[in-house]
Amino acid sequence: MEHDELIDYCMAKPGSVPDEPWEGDLVAKVGGKIFAFLGGNGVGLKCGHDSDEAGELRLRYPETVTVMAYIGRHGWNSITLDGAIPDDELRELVDASYDAVVAKLPKRLRPA
Repeated sequence: MEHDELIDYCMAKPGSVPDEPWEGDLVAKVGGKIFAFLGGNGVGLKCGHDSDEAGELRLRYPETVTVMAYIGRHGWNSITLDGAIPDDELRELVDASYDAVVAKLPKRLRPA
């Protein structure tokens, strides 16, 4: 999957809005919370409740998936878009990250 395609997929999620909290670093937010870091040639996604759960993906794709700096202990991984992960699986990872963030939002901030 190309980076632009991934951005389009993230922005098509209900309630998704782009933001640039740090110069040059695009993120996708829902309800004011980030569900995808879209800067560079990859994506940062919530891949589990904690680092151990997110580690399963790192074990499957050791050259492509790494612990995300600063927030990796909370289940976030950095994923390089190098073609190692099939497009369908990338979409599923985006969906899971989005769903995890939406689930923690107050009901009034959840997309309809």
